[in-house]
Amino acid sequence: MVEPKPDPQFLPPPPSATDGGATPIGGAFRGFFQSGRPKLRLTSEFDSESSDFFNKISCKLFDNLAKLKLTFHNNSKGGVSEPQLFLNSKFFSLQYDVVESDALLKSSFEIVPGLQFRAAHDVKARQGEVAMIADLAGPAYKLELSSAVPSIGMPRATLKFPLGEVSLEEKEVEEEEQKRVLSVNGIIKSHIMNGVCTAQYSEENLGLRYAYKDEQMTFIPSIYLPSNSLSCAFKRRFSPSDKLSYLYNFDTNNWSAIYKHTVGNDYKLKAGYDAEVRLGWASLWLGNEDGKAKTAPMKMKVQIMLQVPQDDIKSSALLFHVKKRWDI
Repeated sequence: MVEPKPDPQFLPPPPSATDGGATPIGGAFRGFFQSGRPKLRLTSEFDSESSDFFNKISCKLFDNLAKLKLTFHNNSKGGVSEPQLFLNSKFFSLQYDVVESDALLKSSFEIVPGLQFRAAHDVKARQGEVAMIADLAGPAYKLELSSAVPSIGMPRATLKFPLGEVSLEEKEVEEEEQKRVLSVNGIIKSHIMNGVCTAQYSEENLGLRYAYKDEQMTFIPSIYLPSNSLSCAFKRRFSPSDKLSYLYNFDTNNWSAIYKHTVGNDYKLKAGYDAEVRLGWASLWLGNEDGKAKTAPMKMKVQIMLQVPQDDIKSSALLFHVKKRWDI
């Protein structure tokens, strides 16, 4: 029987002639650190309305096992405010407020297959939350038990299933005598007549919403009880690059309309009117509006907006927002 020859791509590197055939340990460590050298990413945003810069510096550590991020604001005079430090990994995350000397710690990991643990703790407030999530009859059905730390009552129970979720929680009622009552919240979705019907119950309010959508039209009526607030949204696509959206609130007679025209994935023109604030506007997007700066041309997104108040045209304003990313 002929022994197969090993694949050359899996063979170890040839020995060095200068070290007598041995690979030095120091060289191996140097190669590891050089290959794992973190790359810095700087993202800066400027908003002309607030004349404020928002900056973010981030890098990935230990071969993408963790991510370090620093964010801060600065004004036109160079003043720095709201510095925040973030450290994110698969099982642990840290958010540190430099000014307040406060930290928010979060952790999440799987204890055994089908059983997950999640915890959060605010150091300065000395408050947090712990939760256990268990799979029931497969991953489509989950039971979550969560409790505040320090505990002030029974844990909140949430049952998640393919059609939605239902949660039970004790809440304190402010009356002459404070007492705790059981509160029920939930959301259920179902497909009805080529659309999706959603019922959401929270704080003794019920919201009913139906969404019908095909390739050219979207129709979304919704009503909230017991306030009887009724609204209707309508969207019409005339072509792959042209779309009109309209929203009307029956209880206030307020309406808004938006027209969108796109050119590829990186250019978008939008124009609209909002009757509630009596304001007309038009904006031009350079770079995908919903995408990240790294996917935009030259890794830069620009929005230019013209706002025209109906009652005072002379006070019209031209605003712009710029977001730029650098990879170092």
